Amino acid sequence: MSVSSEGDLATSHRIAAALKEEILSGEYPPGTRIRQEDIATQFGASRSPVREALRMLEADGLINLVAHTGAWISELSLAECEEMYQIRERIEPLLLRLSIPGLTDDQIAELSKIVKELEKNKEVEVFLKLDREFHLLTYAGAQTTLLSEMVHRLWNTTQHYRRAYTKLLAADGFKPAHYEHHLMLSAIKKRDSEDAERILYGHIRRTRLELSNHPGVFTPNNQ
Repeated sequence: MSVSSEGDLATSHRIAAALKEEILSGEYPPGTRIRQEDIATQFGASRSPVREALRMLEADGLINLVAHTGAWISELSLAECEEMYQIRERIEPLLLRLSIPGLTDDQIAELSKIVKELEKNKEVEVFLKLDREFHLLTYAGAQTTLLSEMVHRLWNTTQHYRRAYTKLLAADGFKPAHYEHHLMLSAIKKRDSEDAERILYGHIRRTRLELSNHPGVFTPNNQ
C-alpha cells in the first residue's frame, strides 16, 4: 500500500467516524441527501476518501448509496422498521446468550454503573447514548463476528426510530425501560442466559409495538 493510499484510508476512517457520530446523534434526519462535495469541503479532503467513507457508512447501515445518483441517510417505512425489529427480537437474545458466559466482572460492573446513570438522566439524547452503551456492552462477551455485525447494523439503521420511541418514553420518565434494564442486569449478574433472553425479547418487542401504534413517526420531519 502506498503512503498516499494509506493517508487516504486514514482520512476515510476519520470522515466516516465523524459522520457516524453526527448521523447517530440525529443531525441528519432520515432521507437527507449527503453530497460528496459538501463532505469534501467540510473535512478538507478529496473526493476519493469521501467516497470510501460513504461506503463504510453504507456497510454500517447508516446510509444508502444509489449508483450515479448519490447518498441518503437510511430511511425506513413502518413495515420495514417492524420487520427489522422482529429480526432483532430473534437474534439479539441469541447474541446475549452467547455473550453472558464471556462477560468479565469489570464489564458487569460497568453495566451496573450505566444503569445507575440512566436512572439519573432525564434527557432523550443522553438516554439514547447510555442505552446504546448498555445494550452493546451486554453483547461484548460473544465470540462471534457475523451475528455481532448484523446486530450493530440493525441498531444503526433503526437509530432514528429509537429516538422517536424514546421521546414517547420521556413523558413517563423512561420508567418501563429502567425496569427492564434492571431485570436484564440482574439476570446477567446471575449468568442466567435463559432469563436474560426472555427479558430482552420482551424489551425489544415492546418498542416495536409502541412504534407500530405511532405511524406518524415514519412521516418526513417527524424523526
